[in-house]
Amino acid sequence: MFSKRVAVGDLGIILLNGSKEFGKLVDNDLVAMRRGENKTYLVNVEEVRFSNGEGKVVLKETVRGKDIYIIADVGNYGCTYDMFGYENRMGPDEHFQSIKRTISAIGGNARRINVIMPLLYSGRQHKRKGRESLDCAVALQELVRLGVHNIITVDAHDPRVENAIPLHGFENMYPTFDMLRAILLGDTPLEDNGNIIIVSPDTGAMDRAIYYAEAIGVDVGLFYKRRDYSKVVNGKNPIVEHSYLGGSLEGKDVVIVDDMLSSGESVLDIAIQAKKRLANNVYCTVSFAFFTEGTEKFDEAYENGIIKRIYCSNLSYVDDEIRNKPWFIEVDMSYMISEVIDRLNFDISLSEMFDVGNRLKELKKVLNK
Repeated sequence: MFSKRVAVGDLGIILLNGSKEFGKLVDNDLVAMRRGENKTYLVNVEEVRFSNGEGKVVLKETVRGKDIYIIADVGNYGCTYDMFGYENRMGPDEHFQSIKRTISAIGGNARRINVIMPLLYSGRQHKRKGRESLDCAVALQELVRLGVHNIITVDAHDPRVENAIPLHGFENMYPTFDMLRAILLGDTPLEDNGNIIIVSPDTGAMDRAIYYAEAIGVDVGLFYKRRDYSKVVNGKNPIVEHSYLGGSLEGKDVVIVDDMLSSGESVLDIAIQAKKRLANNVYCTVSFAFFTEGTEKFDEAYENGIIKRIYCSNLSYVDDEIRNKPWFIEVDMSYMISEVIDRLNFDISLSEMFDVGNRLKELKKVLNK
């Protein structure tokens, strides 16, 4: 599409441990998009880990003059290594350290360095309340000090964190089109928009819910979490009640939209509340799903008809057991990331990618033929 444009530099993609599977999909999309210009854009890289836990990154080929894109999944808890004879899982801090090691290995020889971190490192540590660390802002500043030109993330918990690096590129992409396309092509209710209501699980996610609702032209509702701030259970104030603001849910197919699913407690509570209000089916779309407390309660909710589907992107790791659940639908986001890389490599605007309404109209035209 953009073959006649002048690229910033030869394209090179570095996949860190944890992003191999997804990154190869992105590479395949780019090769197809550029009509076989190359067989691959992947740079041969090795992450070495010593027996005491120390690590290093080794580039197996030159990247001099290239426009480099480092893809890292900081949420991939499936990556392990041996340390002092024990198997150790990589956490977000270690994944982030691998990004910095990679930049160090490049040694200033690339024409431009871009970091694609779909799950933004420490994205929930984006604002300070009292004497606590401000990890996300500090991490972004550290990356630009190391020479990173652009940081690309998806559905940041609070996109205002980009104010930490106001003079550098920060692209916050949204999976809205791909999520709605997956729902539209699946067994969900988007064939009849009048029967749908988009629901935000809390006030913080309301902008996201409105964005979804406007894209397909439906109503929006809000559940407000009333917490007991006199108690702390497992590091958080327990939820006492979910209060609802919005139109009637009776007979509606409810689509709960959020950026991430951690334990899933809130989503299931809202699904139960929606069913009490005589909702038809309850669906949930999230950019990232962690299932930190397992999936047993989701299995039970599915069996009891409380929730029908959970749609989640493949931008961050989900193990195969969860992928094979009948209620779990994984949405492939590799084409979106490949399109971002392609456009940035040619310094082309990303604005067209944000026009979800028009893209959905075009999709419906194709489906109706």
